[in-house]
Amino acid sequence: MHGKPFPVWGSHNNRQEQWSNWLEIAEFAYNNKIYSSTKILPFKANYRQDPRMGFEVRKKRKYKEVEKFVIKIKEIQEEVKAALEKVQEKIKRYTDRKRTEVDKYKVEDLVMLSTKDLKYQMTRRRMEKLIKRFIGPYRIKKIASLNAVELELSSTVKIHSVVNVSRIQRYIGQVKG
Repeated sequence: MHGKPFPVWGSHNNRQEQWSNWLEIAEFAYNNKIYSSTKILPFKANYRQDPRMGFEVRKKRKYKEVEKFVIKIKEIQEEVKAALEKVQEKIKRYTDRKRTEVDKYKVEDLVMLSTKDLKYQMTRRRMEKLIKRFIGPYRIKKIASLNAVELELSSTVKIHSVVNVSRIQRYIGQVKG
């Protein structure tokens, strides 16, 4: 064998006793070749089907239990999909309730900053119930993203200058009169 071709028959070497090992392969090769005269495989001409190699996928058969199972799974998937869409809509409604658009704020607008997350800083000076709900006004330096703005904060406020729009309100000046 050592890299030399091994003929199936007609060989004049010491391997002539092994021809029976190669007979099935030779037969398969012969039966699996389309001949120019018939334009069909000899195996298919004799047996009306292609020869099997042993690793093909078998034909699909219909099993009633499998069909019932597939239908049941599809029904469950549809129910789950409907339930998820319902929950998703509920969450969206809840989230959109307090959502505000950034485009109503512009650079140079005056806004008030909520003290909700600043109570620790503010309680050093006063009692918590007396702290103002909003402090400011502060000028918007730039629109950072859809949900955030950068403010010009005073040095007494020790927070990052970019805040979420849910933490600010438009400043309405006092009415003179």
